[in-house]
Amino acid sequence: MINLITRISVVGIAAITAALIILLSAFNGIEKMIEDLYSEYDTDITIRAKVGKTFNERQLDFKQVRAIEGVVNYSRAVEEVVILKHEKKWVNATMIGIDSSFLEITEMSKHMIGGKPMLTKYEVDYGIIGAGLLDKLDGYIPENVGYESVACYVPKRKIKIGFGQNPFKTNIIRVSGRMNFNREVNSQNFVVPLSFAKEMMEYDDHISAVYIDVDPAFSNENVRDKLKILVGSDFVVKTNFEKNELIYKTSRSEKLIVLFILLFIFILAAFNLVASLTMLFVEKLDNIATMQSFGANKKFIFTIFFFEGLLIAGKGIFYGALTGYLICFLQLQFALLTMPNSAGEAFPIAISWMDGVLIISLVTLLSVFFSYFPVKFLIYKNVKDN
Repeated sequence: MINLITRISVVGIAAITAALIILLSAFNGIEKMIEDLYSEYDTDITIRAKVGKTFNERQLDFKQVRAIEGVVNYSRAVEEVVILKHEKKWVNATMIGIDSSFLEITEMSKHMIGGKPMLTKYEVDYGIIGAGLLDKLDGYIPENVGYESVACYVPKRKIKIGFGQNPFKTNIIRVSGRMNFNREVNSQNFVVPLSFAKEMMEYDDHISAVYIDVDPAFSNENVRDKLKILVGSDFVVKTNFEKNELIYKTSRSEKLIVLFILLFIFILAAFNLVASLTMLFVEKLDNIATMQSFGANKKFIFTIFFFEGLLIAGKGIFYGALTGYLICFLQLQFALLTMPNSAGEAFPIAISWMDGVLIISLVTLLSVFFSYFPVKFLIYKNVKDN
């Protein structure tokens, strides 16, 4: 009976330890996937006007921006909500006019699922459209032609709308390719040359934002702080983390909640350890009396049962950690579990050795707690001084 309870204790501790490692690795994978989805399109740092939708680009010295240590590249941008039309289909979209450097910053060529990442060719403007947005328009890019055409409708600026007047400025632009980043970008964004967007918006020197690409060897926060000093208080400078702060914080909060829930379950499982030590102590009362007759004191008896509890917990932690990491490695190598509606894409797993140290430290600390105090109480209540 005692052996059975001891085995149950080992299995319970091992199961919770393995679950902690697997689930935290899964959350790390999801966090990394979210970071990749948003950071690859959202540049490392974005500069916008503190007040107003646009600002005069002459307010910034781009040579000084480019000279800041850590800045690799930049792109000016004009952003506006527009209407796109293809045959009988109409959709709202976010038109983003950018410099050609934006294609390098976002590594656009790696995210194309049709056509080419091209903005101009032979002085003709082209756009790159989100994959979902082109699907809404029932459009496609035929290989023999190499592009699709859509009509772009932009609200006219500084005019009074009268009866019979067209409130939109219209232009036809060729679509050179479909991009695939994340659901938001795919369903909303239409990337066009900056000159085309300025012409449609009737902007001369005004832009909406400046996108900054930072060298991976440098901290985005440090470069942001330098840019803040350079551009002054009239501008807001944010990193990609700050732009999507809610998404990242939600992911991390969920991870902490799961950690606390599993630690609570571990505490419940640890009561099996208490039961095992109690049954073992009761069974060995006669042996304890014999040991006392040979001169064993309370401290010596306490040490025996305390280390027995640590051995039971340690065995569970060892097998749990081994099982947890083995399952994670199998998932990484063989994609045992795939994400729904992802065409067989493996569920993301990212192993963090720091998380492993944290988990093993926490479960070890709890094991020490649930071994020390129950044994201390049993010795106090049942063992008399010599």
